[in-house]
Amino acid sequence: MDAQGRGRADNIDPADQWVLNPNTGEYELRLTPSAPQSGVPRPRRAPGAPGGSRSAPGRDRKAPGTTNVPGPRRRRAEPPEPVPGRRRGRTKPKKSKAKKILLWTGGSMAFLLVAVSAAGYAYLKHLEGNVNTTDIGSAGKSGFSKDDAFNILIIGTDKRTGKGNEGYGDKNSVGHADTNILLHVSKDRTNATAMSIPRDLIVDIPDCPTVQADGSEKVIAGTQNVRFNTSLGQDGRDPGCTMLTVKEVTGITPDHFMMVDFNAVKTLTSAVGGVDVCLAKDVNDPDSHLKLSKGKHTIEGEQALAFVRTRHSFGNQGDLDRIKVQQQFLGSLMRKMSSGDTLSSPTKLIKLAEAATKALTVDKGIGKVSTLKDIALELKKVPTKNITFTTVPVIDNPAEKVHATVVVNPTTAPQVFDAIKNDVSFTDVKQKEKKEKAAVAARLKGSRSAAADIRVDIYNGGAAAGSAQETLNWLQNDEGVLKSSQLGNAGETLSKTTLEYSPDQADQARKLADLMGLSASAMKPGKSEKNSQGLPAIVLTLGKDFKGAGVSMTTPTKAPDVEKSTADKSVCAS
Repeated sequence: MDAQGRGRADNIDPADQWVLNPNTGEYELRLTPSAPQSGVPRPRRAPGAPGGSRSAPGRDRKAPGTTNVPGPRRRRAEPPEPVPGRRRGRTKPKKSKAKKILLWTGGSMAFLLVAVSAAGYAYLKHLEGNVNTTDIGSAGKSGFSKDDAFNILIIGTDKRTGKGNEGYGDKNSVGHADTNILLHVSKDRTNATAMSIPRDLIVDIPDCPTVQADGSEKVIAGTQNVRFNTSLGQDGRDPGCTMLTVKEVTGITPDHFMMVDFNAVKTLTSAVGGVDVCLAKDVNDPDSHLKLSKGKHTIEGEQALAFVRTRHSFGNQGDLDRIKVQQQFLGSLMRKMSSGDTLSSPTKLIKLAEAATKALTVDKGIGKVSTLKDIALELKKVPTKNITFTTVPVIDNPAEKVHATVVVNPTTAPQVFDAIKNDVSFTDVKQKEKKEKAAVAARLKGSRSAAADIRVDIYNGGAAAGSAQETLNWLQNDEGVLKSSQLGNAGETLSKTTLEYSPDQADQARKLADLMGLSASAMKPGKSEKNSQGLPAIVLTLGKDFKGAGVSMTTPTKAPDVEKSTADKSVCAS
């Protein structure tokens, strides 16, 4: 340490902070140089000894015409000889009563926090042990992102498990996909769409790789023109097969799945203290054992399960009418789970946590309770008024004389699927989002250049191999965009096609968007690049959504008008 450092109070040797109190004969800690000091002078070294006199702490004294000389280091006085039999050494200062209390309570609080943390961790691991997981391989994502839109396929099986379920479902069922809901949660968390998929929908089930108990993979061959519910259980198919079937039918890729059985309805409804439902008429159904009078009721357990499984007492006594009742029930369950009465009750929350984790089977990508909690918190951000329940648009199967199954409506279903794929809300969202969408739409408003004036560089950023060259040929030969170049693969993979341009090229970008059928969201105002002639060119990067040269890629900005309900409203089942 240099002379300057020695002169500062904050660099005092720790050993020098102990001073002898002549009144007690003990050494005490001097906290700061300004603290009250004993009137007895401290022992010093003799003048002229190494480290002689020292200036006041924090200052360097200097006589005119002289240089700084390091002052002597303070030394504590030699303690008196100890009484025979006592241990030689420095006597520790006594703690005041207040300090003792503070340290004791502080230590207790620390112990309590550690204990609580340990208990919380133990309980978290306990809950994690409740959750069953299934390895679906590459059918789903390996993790969950809180920053992206996500799709979760919710599957209710008809497999009989648990006490008291003997009267429900097919006793020989391997566990088919009896109830199916594809839940899409928007990226900005302003809305969500829960689309029911009828179990009797006729589909083509694709080949399905399944992970066996020994870790090996077995591919289960696909089948054509079969009911959707056979995508699970039949021939050993797992939930990953159901996810692949959803993608085959809708073009929407589920990221994860959650599967429940009969017990889930019973335990979840009991955990929240019952779910409120409404009936437009008296119901006495011998098949489901549901007996309720017209009006409002709070149901749980066996009665709740009977309610969601009742089919012959609602509408046309078909599965589509039962789906509507199930959607109304789920909306009520969501309202109850997010209500203050549930969230403010530790007892109910613990019951709900136990019931939910025991009821669920999920993919390994979301198999941790902490991840399930993250999903629940993200879903909680969505206002119930913007959670839409709808069903895949269908028509009666034209191949049947006696209608028992349905097929996808080729006219209206693609619009619903496209809206979900493109994160379009089925309800009105906040004004802020409306303004942002209006600003994006404005990119297509304005003048257009002639096709011959468009100067564009084309890259492949995720489309099928050869797409960039195909697009170049089409633009030059069919559309008259002669100033176009194909520059191979882009440096990144894009899910959607983009068109980047500088402000002075907006008229060219609008014209090219028209030719390719690009929506305003594909247009990215920014910078252009120099082409091979050194001239500015707009940049077209073909993404995974590219469908072929000349095929429109316009994405919907508004969801189609379909039959739907929202989670915030109570509707009487009829």
